[in-house]
Amino acid sequence: MGILEGKRVLVTGVLTDQSIAFHVARLAQQEGATVVLSSFGRAMSLTTRIAGRLPSPAPVVELDVTNPDHLAALAGLVSEHVDGLDGVLHSIGFAPEAALGGNFLNTTWEDVATAVHVSAYSLKALAMACLPLLTGPDRTSSIVGLDFDATVAWPKYDWMGVAKAAFESTSRYLARDLGPQGVRVNLVAAGPLKTIAAKSIPGFDEFETVWDTRSPIGWDVNDPEPAARACVALLSDWFPKTTGEIVHADGGVHAIGA
Repeated sequence: MGILEGKRVLVTGVLTDQSIAFHVARLAQQEGATVVLSSFGRAMSLTTRIAGRLPSPAPVVELDVTNPDHLAALAGLVSEHVDGLDGVLHSIGFAPEAALGGNFLNTTWEDVATAVHVSAYSLKALAMACLPLLTGPDRTSSIVGLDFDATVAWPKYDWMGVAKAAFESTSRYLARDLGPQGVRVNLVAAGPLKTIAAKSIPGFDEFETVWDTRSPIGWDVNDPEPAARACVALLSDWFPKTTGEIVHADGGVHAIGA
């Protein structure tokens, strides 16, 4: 029996089979979960195609986390496939090009607002949209978000780093406010991986250099599975009293000084 046996999990952010979210969905199915995916716009066709590479077919529902109508409809769409949710993976982030790449001092509020809305506020929006499916008498559930360590300033990461700091803070407030309803909220801070999201970050190679020199147990930028396993563990019942936490799946770099 797998650690997610009988669980129902919504996974956002599956775009390619290199996405951490894809590997969370794959491992969740292997551990016994029923998985529903979300996507939106032109990415829907990508997600639907990649869903075919999972061990079992997974339905795809439409969700743009910045669209109030989509958020209002989400519980109904998910309910067409499962009768509730035990877990949600938030794997959503975006910053306009002008908010990255060393342009920190010149980025306009409009671009900053987009980064914060999509990458931080969306955690609260997604949680509230799913709440009716996550809660009930004598029930517990888990929300897990994908993070990148925001305790320091990274080269070229700029306003996405600020958005991640807001994301981390949002997770703590959600843990406080949703805990009484049996909902745990945690993050996994992954090391750098060669995903579509990484390709949008100018100077990504600088992150690889840092991890190559500072990780005490090594880190492979082409292997999303260590981060995915951490997410699956937090979605399970093996962390029943852990909430408001950031689990680092980064080869140990967060703990090592220069």
